[in-house]
Amino acid sequence: MGWAYYITDRRSCPIPLLRNIQIAIEAGVDFIQIREKDLSARQLFSLVTEARAIALHSSTKILVNDRLDIALAAGLDGIHLGQSSISPSQIRGQVSRQDFLIGISTHSYQEVRKTQDGSVDYITFGPVFFTPSKAVYGNPVGLKSLREVCRSAKIPVFALGGVDRDNYGECLLNGATGVAAIRLFQDPQNPSKEIVREIKEFGP
Repeated sequence: MGWAYYITDRRSCPIPLLRNIQIAIEAGVDFIQIREKDLSARQLFSLVTEARAIALHSSTKILVNDRLDIALAAGLDGIHLGQSSISPSQIRGQVSRQDFLIGISTHSYQEVRKTQDGSVDYITFGPVFFTPSKAVYGNPVGLKSLREVCRSAKIPVFALGGVDRDNYGECLLNGATGVAAIRLFQDPQNPSKEIVREIKEFGP
């Protein structure tokens, strides 16, 4: 059984983003990270507030990328950080909510090791496979590195980068808690409901 983690990108989404978020929530995705870095604070707050309202009576967790102020003001479930963000331990010390989730992107074993201090709830690791959007991070880390990270990590690991319907199973078989993706959950040829069901029911 795997977890499904949808990362938004309204520019590549073939339908209005909030409609796709609603579809993903109805499909049962576990996490949605609102990652719309170019929006103003006011626009982003409006978007995440609407997303949270859609998810209110579901089990889907709504997180925002890198904006602690907006996460707290909108009452979101958590925040996702990058390697250049404020440190997770500093954020943990500022947030009183015990259920507030903190995730962080990692791209190497060294970065993963830094997340094991108890301040992070989960990590994404990748890019596992080639994807143009992650080319800046160099060559894909591959399944072997994913497997090693999953064996050593004390928190959930989401495989990220080039994950699609044909290869997500390899990530789960190599120890990933779940898969994180943009295109996988925005592809009109692969309905989210079917994708999420397959991920959740996946087994060796």
